[in-house]
Amino acid sequence: MHSRLGGELHNLKGKAIWSGIVKLLSQTATSILRLCYLAVLARLLSPNDFGLVAMVLVITGIFDLFTTAGLSSATIQKAEVSNQQVSNLFWINVLVGTTLALLCAASASFMAEFYREPSLFWITVAMASGFVFNALGVQHSALLQRDMRYVTLSVLDTLSQGGSILLGIAMAFAGYGYWALVAAAVAGPAIHTTGCWLATGWLPDRPRAGAGIRSMLHFGGTITLNSLTVYIGYNAEKVLLGRFWGADTLGLYTRAVQLINLPVSMTNAAIGGVFFSALSRLQEDPVRLRAFFLKGYSLVMAVTMPATIFSALFADDIIAVVLGPNWMQAATIFRLMTPTILVFGIINPLSWLLLSIGLQRRSLHVGLVLAPLVFASYAIGLPYGPVGVAFCYSAAMTLWLLPHLVWCLHGTMISVMDLARTIAGPFLSGIVAAAGAYELQRRFGEDLTPVLRLALGGATMAGIYAAVLLFAMGNRTFYLDLLTSLKRPPSLDSVNVVREEP
Repeated sequence: MHSRLGGELHNLKGKAIWSGIVKLLSQTATSILRLCYLAVLARLLSPNDFGLVAMVLVITGIFDLFTTAGLSSATIQKAEVSNQQVSNLFWINVLVGTTLALLCAASASFMAEFYREPSLFWITVAMASGFVFNALGVQHSALLQRDMRYVTLSVLDTLSQGGSILLGIAMAFAGYGYWALVAAAVAGPAIHTTGCWLATGWLPDRPRAGAGIRSMLHFGGTITLNSLTVYIGYNAEKVLLGRFWGADTLGLYTRAVQLINLPVSMTNAAIGGVFFSALSRLQEDPVRLRAFFLKGYSLVMAVTMPATIFSALFADDIIAVVLGPNWMQAATIFRLMTPTILVFGIINPLSWLLLSIGLQRRSLHVGLVLAPLVFASYAIGLPYGPVGVAFCYSAAMTLWLLPHLVWCLHGTMISVMDLARTIAGPFLSGIVAAAGAYELQRRFGEDLTPVLRLALGGATMAGIYAAVLLFAMGNRTFYLDLLTSLKRPPSLDSVNVVREEP
């Protein structure tokens, strides 16, 4: 029995590593696609076009949180789940998604009046269909994640991203303006859901009473309330900027935030889902859970730290290359937001830990305190426009970092010092690498184009960072072990995570 358990845990480690690598490669590919998409559309559409769609997305994003109702996480986290339980959750998701689509369409008039933009009416109506597409795929995607079939999920993510991007670019070239953004936003979920149905081959049964989903609904409800609280806190400034400063200003702000957020969102999407699934399987084994979490956290820090520091150092060149010369006002916002994004990179992975060990209530309480804090920062910075909002937002998040870590980790198997030791290597390595890149830029950068400055600075930072992190900081053994684990890929087939009814 002990030997079999050890073998299962070894296979879990292998699946987690391989899944994380595959997801990271997939997220890198989709991030490159998004960058190209953003670069092309920034030259075909105006800040006003982006701002109009952003006005709708901020509000519909609230509805979108209820599409899953936290039930995908409930399916993944539960130690055992039956086919009937998943079927019941599927029909609940469909009911919720349909209701949200109707509510979204019904809010179209309010949106147009609130922002004083008549064109928002039909944009909102069109965006409503996305809720149904998302709801139809929630449980199918959750089953793939629970089974750790991240190769399949990565392919589906790339296909859905690529398909929506091609549609958006084609419509932008054809002169459809902001409708190109709307079409791309709706097409992505439709393609992804279709792929998940085909990949799982799972068909839901009709809903039945007595399947024992009450605890799963409670878990999902707590997660949804937490997500709603955090979403409002992290996105209220977009509503305020759109209402008081207009679509052009909001377009500049949202493009800058989207661009600077890419490193963190890419890494969390790649590693977060994998490690949440793995940690959930290890919730009864705190020793191995701790080791899994710290390794995953180390990988996140190794990627997000240098990427965020590089973004702050080369903000002007990044904006010039990706968005073009007409968007240079966004560079200041981009640079001021880097502390916020760095804090997100540090604190976001803690949600994997809290949810996997059943501390979703603590996560909710943290969100209920954080939301008013960041909202107050928006209110202070709003009179000074997007630059003031970005500065105050970053200041608030920086001050919040230590209390957040202490609160989240209290009483768990992870200490603040564990995280501090994990963060120290990538952070110090990133600072040393940035200093080297800055000196090179100061000496030779003035004679180079923005593209060449980015290439030279990026290569310099990458080389110095790798040397310092692997050798000076002593992380060479960790990454050699990671490479060794990749030499023998484990089976990524189903591991019978859904039990059948007796």
